Amino acid sequence: MCDTFIALPKATEDGSVIFAKNSDREANEAQSLEYHPSMKYPANSMVACTYLEIPQVEKTYGVLISRPFWMWGAEMGVNEHGVAIGNEAVFTKLKVKKTGVLTGMDLLRLALERSDSATKAKEIIIDLLKKYKQGGVCGYQDKGMLYHNSFIIADKNGGWILETAGEFWVAKKVDTYYAISNGLTIGSDYDEIHPKAEDFARKKGWTKGEFHFANAFSDFLFTTFSACKTRKNRADDLLKNNQTIINITSATAHLRDHNSKDFNPSRPLLGNTICAHAGNSITRNASQTTGSMIVHLRTNKEPIVWVTATSTPCLSLFKPVWFGKEVVPYLGEELTGMYNKNSFWWKHELLHRKVLKDYNQRIEILKQERNSFENNLIDQVYEDNNKGFEISKNAFEGHKILIDNWISGVKEMSTKKSSNFIYKNYWKKLNKKVGI
Repeated sequence: MCDTFIALPKATEDGSVIFAKNSDREANEAQSLEYHPSMKYPANSMVACTYLEIPQVEKTYGVLISRPFWMWGAEMGVNEHGVAIGNEAVFTKLKVKKTGVLTGMDLLRLALERSDSATKAKEIIIDLLKKYKQGGVCGYQDKGMLYHNSFIIADKNGGWILETAGEFWVAKKVDTYYAISNGLTIGSDYDEIHPKAEDFARKKGWTKGEFHFANAFSDFLFTTFSACKTRKNRADDLLKNNQTIINITSATAHLRDHNSKDFNPSRPLLGNTICAHAGNSITRNASQTTGSMIVHLRTNKEPIVWVTATSTPCLSLFKPVWFGKEVVPYLGEELTGMYNKNSFWWKHELLHRKVLKDYNQRIEILKQERNSFENNLIDQVYEDNNKGFEISKNAFEGHKILIDNWISGVKEMSTKKSSNFIYKNYWKKLNKKVGI
């Protein structure tokens, strides 16, 4: 499950556009942060997406994406033109096709590679949806994870919400701010819609009276158990409370939010927090934040992308990245589904799982240092007006050192409050699978 938001100039402190997403997937599903430069291709070239090969375009744009290691598509990303996209799993009444289709993550990456504006990206996704349909098995080990998709699409001039159900879609321009989780949200107040969506829903008996896209197409059971309404309501409250002063600091706090001062990841039955933590194999299995991204889009300035390149933003650091000759610092050996001490993502993951043994006590060992390091980075970028690959490289190197220090500190701490058996056993099995 995931959470994504966009804040437009009316809502931000500096009159910019801010896009942010937590990508929530299975806890052992390592997520790769990577840059793919602009490329030119010969005629009749093909691109192999996750489950389907389709014709390639003549030229693709450079993209910075966060991608589950096993798939071609991406959970979130931004391109060299400052187009940012995040997708959400949504559960609808229409059957999801398992084969011969594009995944929502494929649609996202293809749109980033081919668009120079948010409107163009929206049009590309709609066109690809019409030509190739959507679906596919989207779980890593959970092969029953099937869904359709919604998207927030942003650029420096604004943003779109695009929501889908099978081949049908509906789109809405963002005015001030908007948050999506794992449920359809657009009702009658859309700006554009698939020409046959309403007629189809009425023939199925899914709508009476005024047409409401979300009510007509949403699946009740899976939408309910995704806890998307709780998370969206919380996101809406955070955005409303920070309206006109939303900035990078408030965005990081938003993505770390647990909606509780005494939050404990072992307790909730459902994945009902924006910073998501897996907790059981039934209702909180695909509910681990495995990557986070914030994109700062400013008029007449290049995008600044803030990334964790790790799971659990509450335990991690957001670090700046810019488009240039070099973009992403070296993050270690290629990610797989097994623990690797030489991988940045898995290095942090070892810390995360040690903190889980007594979360409320152990998170305190790093919070102050995390905040200080991150605030210094934000000051360096915005107050001192510094940018570039060296800043990114130093930020990642500094984070690696902090992770090692925090792991050493956590090792010396005793466990004061043990978690319940179901929770401990769940994580014990996950750790065994990956060699932790």
